[in-house]
Amino acid sequence: MSDTSLARRDFLARAGAVASGAVLLGAADLGAARPAHAAPSVYTRAQWNARPPASPAQIIAAPDHLVVHHMAFPNSTDYSLAHAFQLSRDCQDLHMDANGWADTGQQLTISRGGHVMEGRNRSLEAIGQGANVMGAQTAGNNGHTLGIENEGTYITALPTAALWNALVQTLAWLCDVYGLDPGAAIVGHRDYNATQCPGDALYAELPRLRDEVAGARGTALTGERPAPFVRTGLPGPSRRGDHGPALAANERP
Repeated sequence: MSDTSLARRDFLARAGAVASGAVLLGAADLGAARPAHAAPSVYTRAQWNARPPASPAQIIAAPDHLVVHHMAFPNSTDYSLAHAFQLSRDCQDLHMDANGWADTGQQLTISRGGHVMEGRNRSLEAIGQGANVMGAQTAGNNGHTLGIENEGTYITALPTAALWNALVQTLAWLCDVYGLDPGAAIVGHRDYNATQCPGDALYAELPRLRDEVAGARGTALTGERPAPFVRTGLPGPSRRGDHGPALAANERP
């Protein structure tokens, strides 16, 4: 493909993202070398009409692991952008009003329609700096992980193709931003805490997910792949939105 064709393709992709209202985060936005994989379109908190947080999130060092979660919400068949925005508002309400947290717990959210959204306040700001924000998504490990909530419950079911593809693209982008090897960096919530999250079915697909993320980046898996954390009798959701331990006693919500 010629340089002119490449430039035109890049322009059209960005124009489409702007027209849809999403923010396209690329290397120019990060002030770094162009990543090997295109960044996803990420809808901001302003776009999904987030509530103000009780307190601003703390920007911290870059994560060394990317945690895959299932949201423990119903497996909706409404794949619209309007539903995705409502999902983000419902999640924030649950985390702030029921859990008593300062804001949405996770850094990023992906709907079953494949829409990627900013979660906790300042998350996109931090990623743009090659950093992270302190979240509330993986108990005892929030200081070094970035969490991605995937709409649905995946104990027996699998994500939609749209969600899966968006997750691959998002993880490829984050691995580029942070210089992480997908084989070592992509983990499930249950790798840290006693929980079903991200569900037996989705957890079993993490090796394929790592492979596809590496393939999307055009790289080979170079790090040591974590062995599956096989445990039985892991606790499932006790209520809507309960994906397991998200905060340790010494971690701020």
